[in-house]
Amino acid sequence: MSSEASTAQEALHKFLLIYRHLRQVARNVDEKGVRGRQLAVMQFLQEQGSATVSEIQNYMYISASSASTMISNLEDTGYVERTRSTDDNRVVLVELTPMGKEIAQSAVIDGIGLLRRRLPTLSEDRLQKINDALADIMTLMEVTEEE
Repeated sequence: MSSEASTAQEALHKFLLIYRHLRQVARNVDEKGVRGRQLAVMQFLQEQGSATVSEIQNYMYISASSASTMISNLEDTGYVERTRSTDDNRVVLVELTPMGKEIAQSAVIDGIGLLRRRLPTLSEDRLQKINDALADIMTLMEVTEEE
């Protein structure tokens, strides 16, 4: 086997390990009755105190309708509540309920949440290399920004 093929296999192996890890994290979260993305929103709200739908949308890199649907689901299960801002009645704030706070506090930060916290600690040069490698992987897998 050539050196390039061996390196390609090693890279694919690492990618599959990450993929499997993220799937396991998602399964562990699902067992608690909360989807992974929902937990990420709840942990974001735990750190922020409250946020607008737009802030949640930007944090999660999802559309406004997806963010609104997710918040509605969390509201239906009693984990978050929406309130009007006292400063501007047009602004709707999303906050954790006591039950939502309990789940957010008890959940282990893992997977993407851990990556969100640790990536900014890397040097700009290292971040650029990772970003370039991820762009290459997206191209190889024919993944677009819209997905």
